Amino acid sequence: MRRVAQVVAVRAEKRAEYRESHRAGPVPDRLRRCRIADYSIHLLDDRPFACFAYHGDDLTADLALTAEDEATREWWRLTAPCQAPVPEAAPGEWWTTAERVVLMEQPAGRRPRSPRAGVPCCG
Repeated sequence: MRRVAQVVAVRAEKRAEYRESHRAGPVPDRLRRCRIADYSIHLLDDRPFACFAYHGDDLTADLALTAEDEATREWWRLTAPCQAPVPEAAPGEWWTTAERVVLMEQPAGRRPRSPRAGVPCCG
């Protein structure tokens, strides 16, 4: 399993449209068929960050399959005008992969403990 984090920019005048377009998109089924799980997008100002777990052997090839999916192509036609590559993007790159700086995983078979009310998490 490989964790992936990516970033793109949202055009300021399209931010509300971008949010609304993600409320009920057809893409999750296609992503599941490409061995992608736990997909989420988080928005900070004009920067959406996508995070997901990839459970395959060739992410590039699996993502290329999305271009063959008509529902996904239509989705891209709707969302592309809302987005722009970030300044850090390589030429031709749309969503830019972010460098992982830290990862804290839960040990296998253990569930995270619920924080106690009123107790700071760091001591």
